[in-house]
Order: sequence, then structure tokens, then C-alpha cells
Amino acid sequence: QVQLVESGGGLVQPGGSLRLSCAASGFTFSNYHMSWHRRAPGKERELVAAITSAGTGAVTNYADSVKGRFTISRDNAKKMVFLQMNSLKPEDTAVYYCSVVVHFLSYWGQGTQVTVSS
Repeated sequence: QVQLVESGGGLVQPGGSLRLSCAASGFTFSNYHMSWHRRAPGKERELVAAITSAGTGAVTNYADSVKGRFTISRDNAKKMVFLQMNSLKPEDTAVYYCSVVVHFLSYWGQGTQVTVSS
């Protein structure tokens, strides 16, 4: 079955960096688009970044709020997707999830907490 496991969250000061990882299993990873989402306290979940499949050139896309600060990447051999987050702001505080749609079904990991605070 499809499984996604995020890691790498934590507490960081404003201006700091974190790298989130998502390990995937249960599907042919390289064939699927992957994405990172987040849910901040009291807010709806939002798309942060996405990367297309290897066969479509691994094209990336970002929410306006994170452009220039976050970078999504993938390692198809390791079946992992990453989110490098730089210049973090308090408003980036949220639970971050990776996601994939396989056969029209959306799958989510358990999430990893990112807290940006001094």
C-alpha cells in the first residue's frame, strides 16, 4: 500500500533553515507527481510546492508565499522528496505533509511539525 513518511521538522528561529524529507513506498515513485502541503493553526491546508514526475522533467511549482525561499526536489532512486526551507518566517509555522495522487486517490503522510519562533 501507499505510504508516505515525513521527517525533519522542528523548532527554528526566524531566518533559519530546515530540510524536510518524505520517504515513499507502495507505488512507482518516479512516475508520480509529488507535493508538499501545510496546515497552520486555525487555517486550511494549503499547497506549498509541487514537483512533477521524472518523465515530465521534474518541473517545480511554488506558492507565492514561499517562492525564492523554499525548494522542492526528488531522488527517484531513493524514493524520496525533499523540501529545503530557507529564510523561515513565523508565518511558516505549520504541520507539513507530503502527498501523492495514485489512481485518483490522494495519500498523505502523518505530517511533521515546523515551528518558527525566537
